[in-house]
Amino acid sequence: MSTAFAEMFGIRYPIALAPMGGSAGGALAAAVSNGGGLGLLGSGNGDREWLARELPLVVEGTSLPWGVGFQSWAIDSSVVEYVLGFEPRAVMLSFGDPRPFAGIVRESGATLIIQVTDLAEARQAVDEGADLIVAQGTEAGGHGARRGWSTLAFVPAVVDLVGPTPVLAAGGIADGRGVAAALALGAAGALIGTRLLATAEALADPEAKKAIVDGDGEQTERSSVLDIARGSRWPLEYTGRTLGHPFLDRWRDAEAELAADPDDVRRAYRESIARGEIPAEPVWASQAIGLIRDLPPAAELVGVLAAQAEEALGRALAG
Repeated sequence: MSTAFAEMFGIRYPIALAPMGGSAGGALAAAVSNGGGLGLLGSGNGDREWLARELPLVVEGTSLPWGVGFQSWAIDSSVVEYVLGFEPRAVMLSFGDPRPFAGIVRESGATLIIQVTDLAEARQAVDEGADLIVAQGTEAGGHGARRGWSTLAFVPAVVDLVGPTPVLAAGGIADGRGVAAALALGAAGALIGTRLLATAEALADPEAKKAIVDGDGEQTERSSVLDIARGSRWPLEYTGRTLGHPFLDRWRDAEAELAADPDDVRRAYRESIARGEIPAEPVWASQAIGLIRDLPPAAELVGVLAAQAEEALGRALAG
């Protein structure tokens, strides 16, 4: 399964771990790299304590290429420089303006990956010298564009726009058929989140992993309600796809009202957690969770996904 992405890093399979903030820790990133993909540590907002714990795990856990992902809206240059001191092969910037950080990454010699959710962001990624672009569709679990494209439509549009820069497809890819579809759309590989969240090494609550395994895509929705209720600083243009939640039922279609006066709902949210009525964190989940039915080791899963993709492509070509 040689593609421009796989050749760029000298990896066996065109599969990358989505750098899920706080969940894609050092053990998971190392396992994905050891399995033949590209592990990306999910540093999210660049919390130094978290990074100081997880970076050594990936450095010690693999001799193969790995990288780190950041939320551009939530970091400053100092944390990027700190991480670059551990010599990752790649740094991925998502959600927000990449310009304050792109030059630092390029100057370090690390591969610059920029995730985009619309065509304007894709053009900006090219202008900033991205070596690899991730096209994220709205099926993705966790955060993404409020008014974005579906993966099926978005990926080829980005491929056509940014070529010859290679593109990874993201959003709703949870088995090898999804990887094969990404390649058929012109992508050089797939960035996978929720499927790799449901693995032994992921830093997620066991109940959240169980909910993903037991859940179905129709039970997910994209909203800012839980960010507002949690007091999260996520910009409102990025909503989060999660499994169902009582606060979504109460405040659905009333986000503007909630954002204008959030104090009471934030208090109620904290009290509900304290009483054990709701989980401490939302269950971030892709629309593809109906395809997820187990919690395997991540390295093993990467090989399974690649084998499934080869089989799917073979069936398609056989007619």
